[in-house]
Amino acid sequence: MKQYSPSCDQNKKPILEAIGPYLTHQKNLLEIGSGTGQHAVFFAKNLPDIIWQASDQYIHLDSINSWINEENLDNTPKPIELDVSSTWPTIQVDAVFSANTTHIMSWDMVCDFFTGVGNVLESGGLFLLYGPFNYNNAYTSESNARFDVWLKQQNIQSAIRDFEKLNALAKDANMELIDDIQMPANNRTLVWKKR
Repeated sequence: MKQYSPSCDQNKKPILEAIGPYLTHQKNLLEIGSGTGQHAVFFAKNLPDIIWQASDQYIHLDSINSWINEENLDNTPKPIELDVSSTWPTIQVDAVFSANTTHIMSWDMVCDFFTGVGNVLESGGLFLLYGPFNYNNAYTSESNARFDVWLKQQNIQSAIRDFEKLNALAKDANMELIDDIQMPANNRTLVWKKR
């Protein structure tokens, strides 16, 4: 069943402006945590030279399929099931994108996520991660602090993650930070490159 997220509509254009310049030479991208499927079809439509492979846990695949089938684009294959803490697909890609995922995962899942990204990314490939992040163990805004309280009320293992800890995971997965882009609504887009 097709799902709709208002926040996806609100942030899709700013995200495209941030990630688009980094994806001019990329050919195969894996999106992790595609959710409703809205981002996948929007970005695939605006970046037609990239094969945009959507993925998520099984419960989200129907909605992603609905969006993909409705748009009927040439560069959006059938979404694949991916649980970051389970078996990853045996694929190699030159880019990975994910939006608003690390704060809803447990920390163990975040660790598995970064390890998995490091394994599927080709040398020189890019990992683009959008969402809210803390810096130096501090919230960047009052709204993010309130959001973090709300997250923990939904699931005690959820939390806005510290940039420094994520960057350490990226280094362990053989990736180096090349950009940290300020985004609307106290979000960021982090860009790592696989060594």
